[in-house]
Amino acid sequence: MDPQNYLVIGMFVSFIALLFTGFPVAWVLSGVGIAFAGVAWMSDNVFGLTMTGLDYNTLGLLVGRIFGIMDNWVLIALPMFIFMGLMLDKSGIAEKMMRSMQKLFGNIRGGLAVTVALIGVILAASTGIIGASVVLLGLMSLPVMLNQKYDKPLALGTIAASGCLGILIPPSIMLVIMGDQLAIPILDLFMGAVFPGLILGFLYIVYILVYCKIFPNKAPLASDHKEATLKDVIRALIDIIPPAGLILLVLGSIFMGIATVTEASAFGAIGATIIAILYKHFNFDILKDVVIKTMNTAAYIFAIFVGATIFALVLRECGGDQLIESGLTGLGFGPYGIIIFVLVIVFFLGFFLDWIEITLIILPLLGPVITNLNLQINGFGVVDYPNLTWFALLVAVTLQTSFLTPPVGFALFYLKGVCPPSVKLLDIYRGVVPFIIIQLIALVLVFVFPELVTWLPSKVFKPL
Repeated sequence: MDPQNYLVIGMFVSFIALLFTGFPVAWVLSGVGIAFAGVAWMSDNVFGLTMTGLDYNTLGLLVGRIFGIMDNWVLIALPMFIFMGLMLDKSGIAEKMMRSMQKLFGNIRGGLAVTVALIGVILAASTGIIGASVVLLGLMSLPVMLNQKYDKPLALGTIAASGCLGILIPPSIMLVIMGDQLAIPILDLFMGAVFPGLILGFLYIVYILVYCKIFPNKAPLASDHKEATLKDVIRALIDIIPPAGLILLVLGSIFMGIATVTEASAFGAIGATIIAILYKHFNFDILKDVVIKTMNTAAYIFAIFVGATIFALVLRECGGDQLIESGLTGLGFGPYGIIIFVLVIVFFLGFFLDWIEITLIILPLLGPVITNLNLQINGFGVVDYPNLTWFALLVAVTLQTSFLTPPVGFALFYLKGVCPPSVKLLDIYRGVVPFIIIQLIALVLVFVFPELVTWLPSKVFKPL
């Protein structure tokens, strides 16, 4: 083995080991990168091993890379979308939708769970903040579902899975980061994610209805359930109009070419604020709380950006790209076999790492490998990077599971934090298993039918 490969392996092993110490991921990434930069420099300049060629000029690239992150106009969309989601969460609109949809689906067995799934889709397309969505759905629907004698795992699994749809359905901050890391149009990723996200929500609803049909005692009807009236339908439609209008404002302006992703994110932030004002859920304290939470979340993400940049640059200078590419191509699996292998690795990494770390560390290293694979993905002559766009959405669907897989599934702990003491963590684990399987089914569909990703971008953007 090439001596510099030992440095690459040492970096990965050190990173994984330090994660278990409880240090923040951003500091672990930057610390490991700087430490191994020192080791590489000493091996070349002190011990004369000339392993990497790492020198002061190369390390000076870090300044430019970090400045490039902070000067990236596309990434301005991140705090804007975070602000939009948090402000919409404060507006009280989700509670209104929950009440009206409960009346609409109250006569259907499993109707409460279907309501949660539908609101999860709407929140995903208008907020994209996983923690807020899971907590909000848990607070609104779990007491009602438990009072109606719903099966605990069914209720908990539905809430956790539905609250996580925002990581995939645009405007998703994960897709913004993926587009930046892979240097592919974010618009293509947004449009490519529409069908996979809707399919996932549809599969959730189908599972709920079939499960409740087979096991009716798991989701009993309310004792005072009534047939939905025309008034109930109209009330539900009225309550859906504000979030639907916000979705149309943000995604419609992007898809129609009226605004860039960054500009649309500003529209979304303003639109969510207007909704909060109209619903009389806006004051200085709410604005202050939303701004502080936006700052904290954005700072967390950008700190990991900086740490991942340091880690990735040193890893590349130590030959990490070549080691990864030779390792993957040397497996003998073929192009699509390599894709499957990578997705399996990402799936298992999701048991221990957050999607942010996986996206910022793994994707930049795999991008060149995927680009060089002989994949025959149909871009219809319009999508700029069909192979990378398809691969990014495969990873996005895989990372959807990282919020639900124990032991570090963040949605599980968000939900546990708002559950009554009678609900055990094991109940949540049991509840999310069917939804993890559904996510894997959706992943297979996207893998087998790449057109689910590439068709819509090709139809929306016509060649000039």
